[in-house]
Amino acid sequence: MGLFGKKKEKKSCYGNGCTLEKLDQPAAKTTSAIKVLGSGCAKCHALEDAARAALVELSMDATIDHVTDFSQIAAYGVMTTPALVVDDKVVSCGKVLKKDEVKAIIQKVRG
Repeated sequence: MGLFGKKKEKKSCYGNGCTLEKLDQPAAKTTSAIKVLGSGCAKCHALEDAARAALVELSMDATIDHVTDFSQIAAYGVMTTPALVVDDKVVSCGKVLKKDEVKAIIQKVRG
C-alpha cells in the first residue's frame, strides 16, 4: 500500500540548484512598505508628495506605490481616498496629511 509507505525523497528537477524544498519556502517580501491608495486625483498626489518628503527627512530608503485599482483599494477596506498604508496597515484615509503628520505616523508604526 502506497499510502503509509516510506516518503519519497524530493529531488531537484529545476536546474541551477533549485529544489522543491526551496520552492516551498515563502518568498521574500517584495511589496512596498508605503502605499498611497487613490484614484490619482490632486489630493492623492499631494499625499504622495508629503510621504516622499517625510521619507527624505527620516533618511529612509523606501519606495512608495500609488495604488489606483479600486479592487485593490477595497481589499484594504478603504472607502474614502486618499489613504496611506504603512507596512500593510491602513494608517489614514479620507484626508491629505501634511509632511509632519506622515513623518509622525511612520515613526510610530516603525517605532
